[in-house]
Amino acid sequence: MKSNLPACPVETTLMLISDRWKVLIIRDLLDGTKRFGTLRKSIGTISQKVLTANLRSMEDSGLLTRKVYPEVPPRVEYTLTETGYSLKPVLDAMAAWGTEYKQKNG
Repeated sequence: MKSNLPACPVETTLMLISDRWKVLIIRDLLDGTKRFGTLRKSIGTISQKVLTANLRSMEDSGLLTRKVYPEVPPRVEYTLTETGYSLKPVLDAMAAWGTEYKQKNG
């Protein structure tokens, strides 16, 4: 992955979180570890297939970790890594900007 990173740091950030679902996953995991079903319910209209694909991509990028418990039925939990938590100021800035935009244009 590292050898395929763009030269522009803004492009790198967008590559990792530009998907609408990834930002919402990060938002929800900033509060702490969550199970798959909890994430799916809180995000809303995302399909199981799309959520799974996004979680795997984020795990490959080092933004979150996945822990599988050997139970029946299997329990899987997702937690942001230190790198994932480091995106909090970015999401906070996006939230502040979105709030201001809605106030001016809503």
